[in-house]
Amino acid sequence: MRPMVFLLPVGTRPMRRNLWKFLLGLALLGCGGQPAGPAIGFVNQTRHSDADLWTIWQAAQDSVSQEVDLNPLQRSSFGAPADIRPGDRRALEIMPHQLRVGPRPDVSSLDLLAATGEQRSDPTGMIACPKPCNVRYAAAYSFYGRDLTQYAASWEEQEGSFTFVLEYEFENQILAALGYSLRWR
Repeated sequence: MRPMVFLLPVGTRPMRRNLWKFLLGLALLGCGGQPAGPAIGFVNQTRHSDADLWTIWQAAQDSVSQEVDLNPLQRSSFGAPADIRPGDRRALEIMPHQLRVGPRPDVSSLDLLAATGEQRSDPTGMIACPKPCNVRYAAAYSFYGRDLTQYAASWEEQEGSFTFVLEYEFENQILAALGYSLRWR
C-alpha cells in the first residue's frame, strides 16, 4: 500500500498561519477551558477547624441523601403535617464553594424580650435573621446566593449543639443547590 500524499498549492503561508492559530486555540482551550467557579471549601470564620466543618458538611450530605424534611418550621409553628420526602442521592455530590461560615453576636435578652415577648437568659443563642428569613430571630441562618451561613456566637461553645445547628444549615445549603423549596425550613 502506498502512503497518501497531500500536495499543497504554492503560497500556502496563510493556510499554515491559520493552522497554527487553530492549534494554539485548541491548546489554550485544553489548558483553560471554561472558567472554573469558586474553589471548593469554606471561608472558615469559626473557632473550629476546616476538618470539623467538612465532617459536619458530610453529615448533612448523608442526612439529605437519606431523607428530605421540607417543613420543620411549619410543623413546629403551625402544627402542619410533615412533608418528608425520600432521600436525594444527588446530595452526596453537592460541595460548598467558598461558603463563608461564621458567628454573629447573640441578640441580648432585653432586645429579644422587647421584640418578641420571649424571655431568655444571656446569651440567648439567637441572632436577628435578616430578610428574606421567615422568622425575626433564629439560632442560625443561611443565604444561598451569597454562600453564607451565620449562627449565634454562643453556640460555638457547645459542641453538640454547634454541630446540630450547623448541620441543619448545611442541609439547607445542599437543598437549595438541588432546587428544593426552603420556605418552611
